[in-house]
Amino acid sequence: MNERRRVVTREVLSRLTMDTQPWLSCDECFERMDEHVERLLREPGYTDPAMVTHLGACSACAEEAESLRALIDPGR
Repeated sequence: MNERRRVVTREVLSRLTMDTQPWLSCDECFERMDEHVERLLREPGYTDPAMVTHLGACSACAEEAESLRALIDPGR
């Protein structure tokens, strides 16, 4: 039997153990993502703690938010 070992990096461990409060599901994140990205681009001081927390812990949602940002503002 060929077992595949995976190395847990500090980044992975940090994401797995981070405090996820305020909690936001992926579905809720996707519902709010357009407005969140648009406001980040429009208002430099804007912050949404639930979105920041979720995007810091969820690489799939973070990648989607970054793709959306690049689509809306490609020169940035």
